[in-house]
Amino acid sequence: MKSARDPTGDNGGGRTPHAVDVYVGGRIRLRRRALGMSQQNLADALGLTFQQVQKYERGANRVSASKLFQIAAFLQTPLSSFFEGLEPAQEGGEEASAQSAAVHAFLMSAEGIELATIMPRLRLRIRRQLLMLARVLAETTEADAD
Repeated sequence: MKSARDPTGDNGGGRTPHAVDVYVGGRIRLRRRALGMSQQNLADALGLTFQQVQKYERGANRVSASKLFQIAAFLQTPLSSFFEGLEPAQEGGEEASAQSAAVHAFLMSAEGIELATIMPRLRLRIRRQLLMLARVLAETTEADAD
């Protein structure tokens, strides 16, 4: 049930972080890591502890609008970048939502960030070959699991 306080239907104080807070926190982490910056560097720039930055990145604590504005300025990225790819839940969109969650989880990993940084520097033919290799490896892994 949606509350007047939070029209997204958040549980209003429950222990589970809201999906939007987790998403925004993940985007903060992605940008920070893409710049090669530590949580401590970001915390120092914002006048926070690194533990607070950790909580923001996990979505455990919500980032206020003013703090998000500071973060965007320090990370030299538009505010909108923290919400890119985030769409309101739509009926029947579970498959797209699951796919989006998988992409997001991958991009939050160290390997995902490194691949996302390296891949655009490769020629298109090589990127396609790497994609084909990844498909074969995934199929092999799935077949081995069966």
